[in-house]
Amino acid sequence: MRIEINPNRTKWSELTKRPQLELEYLESTVNNILIRVKNSGDAALRELTKQYDRTELTELIVSESEIQKGISLLSDSLKSAIAIAANNIEKFHAAQRIETLKVETMPGVTCWRKQVAIQRVGIYIPGGSAPLFSTVLMLGIPAKLAGCKDVVLCTPPAENGDINPAILYAASLAGIKKIAKVGGAQAIAAMAFGTESIPAVDKIFGPGNQYVTKAKQLVNQQGVAIDMPAGPSEVLVIADESANPTFIAADLLSQAEHGADSQVVLVANTEVILKTVIEEVNRQVENLPRKQVAKEALKNSLAVVFTKSDLLIDFVNDYAPEHLIINTKDCNTLVEKIVNAGSIFLGPYSPESVGDYASGTNHTLPTNGYARAYSGVSLDSFLKSITIQQVTKEGLEQLGPVVIEMAEAEQLKGHAEAVRVRRR
Repeated sequence: MRIEINPNRTKWSELTKRPQLELEYLESTVNNILIRVKNSGDAALRELTKQYDRTELTELIVSESEIQKGISLLSDSLKSAIAIAANNIEKFHAAQRIETLKVETMPGVTCWRKQVAIQRVGIYIPGGSAPLFSTVLMLGIPAKLAGCKDVVLCTPPAENGDINPAILYAASLAGIKKIAKVGGAQAIAAMAFGTESIPAVDKIFGPGNQYVTKAKQLVNQQGVAIDMPAGPSEVLVIADESANPTFIAADLLSQAEHGADSQVVLVANTEVILKTVIEEVNRQVENLPRKQVAKEALKNSLAVVFTKSDLLIDFVNDYAPEHLIINTKDCNTLVEKIVNAGSIFLGPYSPESVGDYASGTNHTLPTNGYARAYSGVSLDSFLKSITIQQVTKEGLEQLGPVVIEMAEAEQLKGHAEAVRVRRR
């Protein structure tokens, strides 16, 4: 990990940069995939699946018998854990429903908003060495609560052509019936444009690597909504002398193991804490099955000391982390000063992994500094609001002159006349 002690503000923009794949052809590669899928549909998906996932498929959609067979392979203990997580996620997101509120802005003029579900949504679930079945719950459950009519899930298959059983079980709990064996940028293309097997959707959700993220950004430019540009995972931990170095090291490594392009950041108030934590990181990483991945991520990671509290908070807000752990004795005070973060975890017994899986909050969060302007996924992400107004004859008598005056000032005579004809 790179170490910085009280870095000057002039260096912050460099320090807050996330690792990027050194691929000048990233956009052109993804664009080529999008064009192939748009033009050739399922045929292109089969070719790309053979190329990238090393498996040949005859059917892209998972059959009901495959779903049941996969679910039967899961242990009862894992099924129970997934069910508990699903219940917590459903509780938290169901509580986000809001009632329609009608407002009479002046006598005879009533305005309100009604929320309606986005009709067709697509969910992307990373697979490969770390199939994120937890993300199925995070996206599928709020989609179900919102009342989305059509939900399609895309996830890459294993080399034997199967989908991870836990993904299938989580999908069944979320009520998702259409599951496609397609991953990568080609999955985003399929959901954006539609193919013979996979219907086009109105909004695409889900995290992924930089190819998936770039694909989402490019189809967004073509009119398909996306949840956010969620790229490689990241965590920032604030620690003081009260924190347990073993806990902090474990939190940093829990994100570092996601991928080589993940980033972890330690922000401490003394050099003593920083050095102790780094020693613990170096010890713990050797015990991880994915230690090579974690070590690559650590090369892109950062440990910073700020002896002044105000600078520490300013740096954290400037970084705008996806996950923020505040492991300090005054965590409940510090959290009030945080304005840029995807999800926050307070105190020594709130590891980031509880939010990843089962506390109830959503783990689909803005990365790469997007927490400055984006929220994480919520029930609202699957809804849209339509404004409605109803004006009585008496209301128009009062409001009409205001509209006429403003329309005339903007030289939009037709707008003014639409009011005048009614008043006449």
